[in-house]
Amino acid sequence: MLDLPWWAYGLIALAMTHLTIVSVTIFLHRHQTHRALDLHPAASHFFRFWIWLTTGMVTRDWVSVHRKHHATTETVDDPHSPQILGIARLLWGGVLLYAAEARNRDTIAKYGHGTPSDWIETNLYARFPVGGIVLIGVIDIVAFGIGPGSLIYGVQMAWIPFWAAGVINGLGHYWGYRNYAVEDASTNLFPLGILIGGEEFHNNHHAYPTSAKLSSMWYEFDIGWMYIRILEALGLARVRRIAPKPAFSPHKTQCDADTVRAIITHRHYVLAQYTGLVRATCRQQIARVRRIARADGETFDAPSTRNVRRWLRLYTWDRKARGPIELDAAVREDRLLHTVYSMRQELSELWSPSGASTDQLLVQLGNWQARADASGIVALREFARRLPQLV
Repeated sequence: MLDLPWWAYGLIALAMTHLTIVSVTIFLHRHQTHRALDLHPAASHFFRFWIWLTTGMVTRDWVSVHRKHHATTETVDDPHSPQILGIARLLWGGVLLYAAEARNRDTIAKYGHGTPSDWIETNLYARFPVGGIVLIGVIDIVAFGIGPGSLIYGVQMAWIPFWAAGVINGLGHYWGYRNYAVEDASTNLFPLGILIGGEEFHNNHHAYPTSAKLSSMWYEFDIGWMYIRILEALGLARVRRIAPKPAFSPHKTQCDADTVRAIITHRHYVLAQYTGLVRATCRQQIARVRRIARADGETFDAPSTRNVRRWLRLYTWDRKARGPIELDAAVREDRLLHTVYSMRQELSELWSPSGASTDQLLVQLGNWQARADASGIVALREFARRLPQLV
C-alpha cells in the first residue's frame, strides 16, 4: 500500500517501537504495577491495545512478574536477577525467563491483583495474546510490502524482548552508575532516558519504586516523565506520587522530631550524602595504609580495599560473591575506616523496623551525633552538623 524511501521505513520502525516502549513504561510499569499515576480510560485502553498488538504481553502477567522482582530482588526467587542467573543469560534469554515466570500460577495469584479483568481483557487480550502480534504482522506486510514489512515486524518483535527483558533486567542490575545505595545491584544505565523510555534509571526506580518520575539528578532526562506531563496537561493522566525532594532549614542547629521523620523519608538521600562527604577522607586513608604496608614490606589487601572503594561509590553488591559487599576484612584493623563504616550502619538503624517511638529515635540520633562529633573525623563531624538542617 505504501511505497516509501528506505529511510522512511527506518523512521516508521523506530516510531512504532518507541510507542511500544512508552506504553510499557507508562501503562504497565508506572501505572499498573506501582500505581504511581492514574490514566484516563481512553489513554489506558489505547496503551493496553497497543501492547497486545505489538508484544502479545498480558497485563496481569507482566505486572505479577515485575512485582515479584521487587519483592525478591537478588535472591533465588527473583525471576530475572543477573546476580543470580548470570548476565549472559539475562541479556540474551531474558524473555524466556519472563515467559517461564508468567506461567507460574502462584506468582500470578499472589502479585497480579488490581489488573484489568473487563470483558475485552478476559475474552481477547488474555485469551488470545498471540492474536495481536499475528495481526500487526499482517498489517506490516500489507502496508509496506513483504520485504520492508517483514523487517519492520522483526524489529518490533525483538525490541521489547531485548531492551526490556535483556537490557533493563540484565544490565540494569549489572553495569552503570548509582545515585542511591539501595540494598541490591540496580544501576542507572545512562543519564539520558530516551531509548528505553526512562527505564534507564533503574537504580533511581529501586530507591523510589512508586515514583512516576524515574529521573533524579539535574543532568538526568526521563522522556517517559515528559510524556506523562503532556498527558496530564491534556487531562489524560494524574500523577499520584513522585520521589520526595528534601527541604532544608539553614539556620536549624538541633535535631527534633521533624528531623527524624525527614531522615526516614529521605533515607536514600541521607546515605548518599553521608557517603559523598566521607569519600575523600576514606580514599586518603586507603592510600596512606597502602604506603605504610609497602614501606613495611607487608602484603597489601587489595581485594578488601577494592570493596571499600566500591562501597564509597554507593555499591552494596559484590557481583563475584553474588551477595552484599563484605567490608569487615578491610576495616577491621583501621580505626578511621571502621568508624566511618560502623557509623553509617548505625545511622541506617533509624529507619530499620524496630517499633521505637519518635522520641526514642530522637535520643538515638542525638547519641549518634555526639559520637560523630567526638570521632575527630572532619567529614563525619561536618555531616552531623548539617543533619539537623534536613526538614
